[in-house]
Amino acid sequence: MRMFKHYVPQMIAKHVSRLFRGRIYIDGRGGYEFQNGQLLVPIKAQQHHFQTVKEINSEIRRLKEYA
Repeated sequence: MRMFKHYVPQMIAKHVSRLFRGRIYIDGRGGYEFQNGQLLVPIKAQQHHFQTVKEINSEIRRLKEYA
């Protein structure tokens, strides 16, 4: 499990896209799992979870376009 002290979508997207499967924790945002290089919505998700997943997954797509 990787822990991020700051919410920086670009840095988190790089980590998720490199490992493809695992778990992360973001201070102030909570814990997340990712599979196949995409962040998944937690089971008991709140609005900020959906927003975080959307931002990071869009950043992952952007990284894949330039690769």
